[in-house]
Amino acid sequence: MSYSSASSDVGESTRPSVQELDELAKELRRVYSQPSDRWPAPHLDEGVPFVEIGLLPEVKHPKDNPYSKEKAELGKKLFFDPRLSGSKQLACASCHNPELGWTDGITASFGHDRQENPRNSMPIMNSGFRTHLFWDGRAKTLEEQVTGPLFATNEMHADPEDLVRTVSSVPAYREAFKTIFGTDQITLDQIAKAIACFERTVVGGRSKFDAFMRGKTDALSDAAVRGLHLFRTKARCINCHNGPNFTDEGFHNNGLHGYGRKHQDLGRFNVTNDPADVGKFSTPSLRNVERTGPYMHHGLFEIDAVLTMYNAGGFHPKPTPAQKDDPLFPKTSPLLKPLNLTKQELSDLQAFLFSLTEPKQRMRVELDR
Repeated sequence: MSYSSASSDVGESTRPSVQELDELAKELRRVYSQPSDRWPAPHLDEGVPFVEIGLLPEVKHPKDNPYSKEKAELGKKLFFDPRLSGSKQLACASCHNPELGWTDGITASFGHDRQENPRNSMPIMNSGFRTHLFWDGRAKTLEEQVTGPLFATNEMHADPEDLVRTVSSVPAYREAFKTIFGTDQITLDQIAKAIACFERTVVGGRSKFDAFMRGKTDALSDAAVRGLHLFRTKARCINCHNGPNFTDEGFHNNGLHGYGRKHQDLGRFNVTNDPADVGKFSTPSLRNVERTGPYMHHGLFEIDAVLTMYNAGGFHPKPTPAQKDDPLFPKTSPLLKPLNLTKQELSDLQAFLFSLTEPKQRMRVELDR
């Protein structure tokens, strides 16, 4: 039985019965309980690079910043320490709170002097798997990413010399840095490496989906099983959100750039200056998505709006008469097409997305004085 045979088009009076939905879930549960190489073929557009969804691998730590328990613990303290900011009031954890899915739960984060940032805060969970960081991909490593918010005037607004001086003034920090890095001289590079080492330890993999993938076949609800199939087929999510971390590590234009308007965001173009990148943003991971809203680079959408938008085929802005010859006018990705998902299908798809939810994390960090 296929999903389409148990579903009706939007607007039709006939809907699948409870029995039909139950039978469909039973069959899909059997199919998806098999090894992933025996799953139904995903619905992919030609040329789309694809890696199957599944369990996360182990995080790889770079050779120039190898893991140690002591370094990760030091990085954790630094991550939660507001003394790293210019005001001594903001910490990395201010925008990446473990109890809020390692983000801050608001549209756009506030920084130094309550300045509002233009973009939504991305969660750091599983960031150790990413090939680039930030919505526009301007950082290639976590070590590089760490220093961006620290010194941005609208974020933590730290002064490099004052930051090193502040960290060096804490006896416990001096001792820890000497033990880990073998020197009495604390540097910005060491601070960034310690924080990045900690961030690579923030890894998911405890969701109901992961339990299902490990063989607990009843871990997913019937709705989530149906949603899993939709995710890989009719809903076309798999075109961009594939691989164990549910991201293709690419950049796409979904039409939300606001080009030519007050709050336009040119996205990846700000990094590459390539006209083809205007309005493109990094594909976010969907792991733990239930806890990481609001969504999109501008943080203006809740989950129902996201699903509605993609069901409609995304946004495809047209140039105004004044923009018709503008070589930078962005074009929405051709991957976005109307899906015609029914209300039942949208509900099932959301159930699957929420099966990627991780247990809530709470961390209490005692800072050295």
